Amino acid sequence: MRKLSAVPSRRGEDRRGWLRGAPPPRWVRVLPPALVVAVCAATLISPDPLDIGFLLGAIPPLAVLSYSPLATALLGAVVVALLNIPALRLDRPGGTDLLTVVFVAVLSVFVSFVRSRRDAQLDLERTVAEAAQHAVVPPLPERVGPVRCAGLYRAAQHGTLVGGDFFDVRAGPFGVRAVMGDVQGHGLSAVATVASLLGAFREAVLDQPRLSSVAGRLDRRLLVDSAQARHPELFATAVLLEFSADARQVRIVVCGSPPPVLLRGATATELCVTPWTPLGLGLEQADAIEVCTVSLDPGDRLFLASDGVVEARDDGGAFYPLTDRLAALADEDPAALAARVWADLVRFCPDVQDDVTMLVLTPAPAAVR
Repeated sequence: MRKLSAVPSRRGEDRRGWLRGAPPPRWVRVLPPALVVAVCAATLISPDPLDIGFLLGAIPPLAVLSYSPLATALLGAVVVALLNIPALRLDRPGGTDLLTVVFVAVLSVFVSFVRSRRDAQLDLERTVAEAAQHAVVPPLPERVGPVRCAGLYRAAQHGTLVGGDFFDVRAGPFGVRAVMGDVQGHGLSAVATVASLLGAFREAVLDQPRLSSVAGRLDRRLLVDSAQARHPELFATAVLLEFSADARQVRIVVCGSPPPVLLRGATATELCVTPWTPLGLGLEQADAIEVCTVSLDPGDRLFLASDGVVEARDDGGAFYPLTDRLAALADEDPAALAARVWADLVRFCPDVQDDVTMLVLTPAPAAVR
């Protein structure tokens, strides 16, 4: 792995499955009418009576999974009617059998009604939850000042949009600044800490003239939160960047997070940035943080990845070789790079247990635009 030295300066799809609240797959909706057609076709084609009428009794319960109460009732009525058509010769059911089918059909309509009401309530709650999570981590804009942005976020906890990772890119009076980090823990328990850190970052972008002071502001925010939390060891890793007005230089501060990777042409190089302690451990002298400056050429891209990427392991225990694979995965579209790395990561480690965050920043000053 080659290192590119930085010049020191003193100035971190709906993944829900069918059984986790996602809409049922198409085959679930097709199954009830397909079963009706299959039973009718089989009985009409066969020269002898077939004892398959019991299959029709399964249609109302199957309809509960994806149909409304009205549609379930109609399918139940179709089943009862088919059992009474002499030409189909479906077992010649007796009165008790018909009453059983009718009872199952009525019960299915009731269950479908309850399911529909619960689905509507869950959809409302999910909409509110997604709105709240987007308020914490809003969608990343395609461009912030002279910097093009592309990001990817996959929370470890299914059904959530926000976990323990965070990123943001903001323009302020001191340039375009970006942050990506990972708080202690993941899932919904870490969302409050993420919201607190992002709020502190957005304020610091506006009133802190030095990037090191921004890191100090985030560190102080965590120290205050830790004093009021059950776990006083609360901490977070982060990497902060500040682009010059012409996007020809970037200043970087790394606080316990993996350093950025510079994509220049066909090579991927991990930047050699002086690391500092994670946030929340007390950066009492933020001005002493060594801010590193890297010169950027036209076409360069900065790739930032959270611990969930670089610490992912395959079945043999090997870590995901991000830098080695990044150059081969990169193409001319920076927006697609994060998605391609995610697809490659899932192939390498299908069972990703941690939050995964990637951020691609491409300098695009006015002359290039």
